[in-house]
Amino acid sequence: MKNTLLKTDEIGIFSLGGLGEVGKNMYIFEISDQIFIVDSGILFPDNHLLGIDYVIPDFQYLVENEERIVGLFITHAHEDHIGSIPYLLRKVKIPKIYAAGIAVDMIEYKLTEHSDVKAPPIDVYKSHYKYKFKDVEISFIRLNHSIPDMFGIVFKTKLGNIFHTGDFKIDFSPVGPPAEYDKLAKIGSEGTILLLSDSTNSEREGIIESDSKIGKSINELFSRISGRIIIATFASNMYRIQQIIESSIRNGRKIAFFGRSMERAIEVGRQSGYIKIPKGFLLENEDLNKIPDHKLTILVTGSQGEPFAALSRIADRSHRQIQARKGDTVIFSSSPIPGNQEGVNRTINKLFRLDVEVITHGPIADTHTSGHGSQHDLKLMLSLVKPKYFIPVHGEHRMLIHHRDLAIETGVHPDNILILDNGDVAGLSANGLRLAGKVQADDIYIDGTGIGDIGSAVIRERKVLSEEGLFAVIATIDSTKGELLTKPSIVSRGFIYMRGNEEITNELANLASDVISKELQKKHYHENNLKQKVIDVLQSKIKDLTLRNPIIIPIISDLKE
Repeated sequence: MKNTLLKTDEIGIFSLGGLGEVGKNMYIFEISDQIFIVDSGILFPDNHLLGIDYVIPDFQYLVENEERIVGLFITHAHEDHIGSIPYLLRKVKIPKIYAAGIAVDMIEYKLTEHSDVKAPPIDVYKSHYKYKFKDVEISFIRLNHSIPDMFGIVFKTKLGNIFHTGDFKIDFSPVGPPAEYDKLAKIGSEGTILLLSDSTNSEREGIIESDSKIGKSINELFSRISGRIIIATFASNMYRIQQIIESSIRNGRKIAFFGRSMERAIEVGRQSGYIKIPKGFLLENEDLNKIPDHKLTILVTGSQGEPFAALSRIADRSHRQIQARKGDTVIFSSSPIPGNQEGVNRTINKLFRLDVEVITHGPIADTHTSGHGSQHDLKLMLSLVKPKYFIPVHGEHRMLIHHRDLAIETGVHPDNILILDNGDVAGLSANGLRLAGKVQADDIYIDGTGIGDIGSAVIRERKVLSEEGLFAVIATIDSTKGELLTKPSIVSRGFIYMRGNEEITNELANLASDVISKELQKKHYHENNLKQKVIDVLQSKIKDLTLRNPIIIPIISDLKE
């Protein structure tokens, strides 16, 4: 089904996730009636999404246009770029996945956990590969990020080059392979019609520290610590994990790993060659207590304060194998993701209560650096690529605005920049870049094993329950006689304490009796109408009496049979 929002010969660009948020990245490029998908990620929920495990994009547009999909192209292996792939494959037939390096291993590992998903073939690309499709050639540019094998994607079209950066930072002394700056300059000299660029750190001034400098800082820290080292970092940051391993070896420490995602990352990293542990330095977890404290490094998950991660369980004294004690040093080799600061602070406070030393990234110690470019990096990208048109992506709305301002500083005309929301379709042609319309791009909530069966109404109810409580009215009636057989019973949970508030509960029970009795006398009685009437009347009265709005649930038992 052709996209009716686009004019003939217009290229369509839009996002199903990643705009106005940091997460669930999914970008769609429509070229000559072909759909190219870039990334398929998840968003980790903040506190207002009660009980939600994570959020994925709405795939409805792809379901309706499945026959035009060419493939899914992956920039790198972070969860906010690959996490929703199993859910996408359940809904949409994808002919082929194109991925590189450890992204291939991570996707394959992820799909083994979803045995009900039929996986398409994965084409493993390298930075020099080119794929030709109708009116477009796709190629790749290696960039630096906090995970190996990060590639920007170039769409060479009749209009010129379209470049999607993916996540990146400028690092002139990276731990892994260097970025291909020559390719960036080349597409700039050829003519870049449109740039889509990572906006995560668009508000941040100054230079982002090189990962190699962080490695030296970690080694210096290790040399000064005499007790056990418990260090938390992102499981996906394989460069950092390898730096921690190397610092441990230099200081005569053996290494143990805890946390499911960490163990998976170590396995994938060792298979791909990014993680190297000499024989004799990797500890089996059951041998932990056989090693002197000054010869032990414990690498754990939980750098973001996740409640069930290894570090959080250590802080709660609920970890089966690791008990924190005086003399331990806990190092956070990470910075809190926006929205996670409260959880991180809670974990740090619990660790201090256990009388351990805690070191976080800051002026005293460089234990972390961002994988996203600062303003300096973003302007350098714009200057190298020289785009005529620009769409900032991957960031909250204020980040996109800041990135727009940086583009204007580097010479992009303000009229040639579009700030989009998820679902907004940009139409690119020889005549310009325009907002063409909107496609469906809602949030889909994953709650346990449920996919999309939790809507915004359920989230609102959970919020009300957590803040206002529940008020139930239980009544027995005989609808054939039009009688209320007993005075309604009142049950309160999280609303008011029943004992001591008998006057209020009696008043509300009497009010419910009146409402039910009147409704039963009506010629066209219907139970749903009765329940709604009870809710409406009690809601108003409860608000007057208590200034609160609990969820009201009428339970009607009809003895007519």
